[in-house]
Amino acid sequence: MIQNNIRLLLFFLLTTLFSVAAAAQDNPPPVGNLRQNDPPASGNPGEQDIQPAINLRQDAARVFIDCSSCDMSYTRQEIPWINYVRDVREAQVYVLVTRQNSGNGGNLYTYVFHGMDIFAGMDDTLTYMSNPYETSTEIRERRTNLLKAGLLRFASRTPVIYEIDITHGSAIEQEEVIDGWRNWVFEISTSPQYNAEESYKRMNLRNSLRVTKVTPDLKLEIDFDQSYTKQRFIEEDLDTTYLRSYERLENLLVKSLGDHWSAGLIWEMNSSTSENYDFNTSIMPSIEYDLFPYAEATHRQLRFLYSIGYQYSNYADTTIYNKTRENLFVHQIRVAYQVQKKWGSIYFSLRGLNYFHDLSKNMVAADLFARVRIFKGLSLTLNLEAARINDQLSLRKGELSEAERLLRLREQATGYEIGTGIGLTYTFGSIYNNIVNPRFGN
Repeated sequence: MIQNNIRLLLFFLLTTLFSVAAAAQDNPPPVGNLRQNDPPASGNPGEQDIQPAINLRQDAARVFIDCSSCDMSYTRQEIPWINYVRDVREAQVYVLVTRQNSGNGGNLYTYVFHGMDIFAGMDDTLTYMSNPYETSTEIRERRTNLLKAGLLRFASRTPVIYEIDITHGSAIEQEEVIDGWRNWVFEISTSPQYNAEESYKRMNLRNSLRVTKVTPDLKLEIDFDQSYTKQRFIEEDLDTTYLRSYERLENLLVKSLGDHWSAGLIWEMNSSTSENYDFNTSIMPSIEYDLFPYAEATHRQLRFLYSIGYQYSNYADTTIYNKTRENLFVHQIRVAYQVQKKWGSIYFSLRGLNYFHDLSKNMVAADLFARVRIFKGLSLTLNLEAARINDQLSLRKGELSEAERLLRLREQATGYEIGTGIGLTYTFGSIYNNIVNPRFGN
């Protein structure tokens, strides 16, 4: 009954979102600004000279960037004087970015610019060769500069060129793109898998739906994930089937309160056979402070997030605390630090959580990832994950079977989790071997 209710709730929520998005598409907002080719409001020739500056982003080139290795958040921040489109059919410029390994241990990045619509016939190709001594931050900056150089040719034929100097103007950076979808983006994916042998069969189905709306002042994210796994073991006198499934809906709503502060709500719902949840939901009002301005987030961050709220759990089976359902109040704090420099990058996160009804029920977790260039040619990578766990309130009562333990069908009691990895890379030799030979792969 509970599972039917959560499915109905999810279906109602998703249907409402699609209806809002469809309404926005059917009723695009009016655009009151004049286009470049519209006649001036009067006969004063001076007005026609300044007219292109009225509606900069609306008249900017529409660009589709086909790139699987680009940091698009950084790209949008550094190149705000184009319109980024998600459908190539809406684009006036198509940019294809490819990467190939080169003989010096670096990569050859090729940017192919193809003009369409009003830019038809304007094609160009630019390349950038990285070397193994450059950090990811240096490579990102130089690739973005190359992209700027290629796009300036198209920008120079739009009114936005009047606002482009050696660096971009702040007025353009804050300009919002107005479109029929009103910044709503939908992403749906499914990945069914099936494997079969004479004595073993396995079926796995994963589905997800992601809905986002992001503006400078508002951030809304809705993520739905569903997984179903069925394993069947066939023996001469025994035929056994094991099932494992979960459904999770995560909602995030954030409102900007300035350059350093944000407030929002985190709402999660889930059901899980392994975690013993028939239905679980938590509602956490939150506030965040970033020591550095959010505009510098792609370069450095030091964020402090505090959340406090309510959690309801309806368990599929009786827990080790003899509970079948529970109403709880919980709070957590998270500190995250990230910096990207030419010497490398570091990301560190520390999170703590505990329940108000019993302060001994708590959890502390830390994550660290670092990539540091020690000296020319030598780089070090390090990742560390560690958690002190004492908040497993949903553990099933009773002993685990051997199959449940080996197949991880049920969550097991543990006091900690830890994982670590380290990498050391040293590259030497010619830095001038820029030849790319793709034969037989890289």
